[in-house]
Amino acid sequence: MHAGFPDAARRVRDAAPQLAARALAVALERDKGFRERNDEIGRRARLHDAELLAERVALAVGAGDAEPIRTYAEGAVAIYRRKGVSLDDLIALCDGLQVALPDVLAPDEMPAAQTGLDAAIAVFKWHRRLAGDARKKNAFLQFLYKGG
Repeated sequence: MHAGFPDAARRVRDAAPQLAARALAVALERDKGFRERNDEIGRRARLHDAELLAERVALAVGAGDAEPIRTYAEGAVAIYRRKGVSLDDLIALCDGLQVALPDVLAPDEMPAAQTGLDAAIAVFKWHRRLAGDARKKNAFLQFLYKGG
């Protein structure tokens, strides 16, 4: 975990709550559906999710490798599916972290974080496609699947 930027990783860990808050604000600002999909409790949960993503970004920056956050994203997809969380929300949080991280990281440290977040976004997009988040759901079919 010291092959990359261990000091930068520590700074990201220390600033994780602020980074998560900024990421959530960016997600709410950029994605109008985010607020509709998440009530107050849901937004608090997404804030916690953004903190978890920031922790994984710290691992990726410290290791100089995107694998920690990519592996986290792969494992988290099933959990978020079970909770009914749209992967679009997680993609929005990753985009928000990309906006927030320059406040904490130096320009030469940003590529490590960017690579990790890009890997997580790619995983979320792949699974989003498989699960149907990328298209609008047919209300009639949803009615049939849920049984009324």
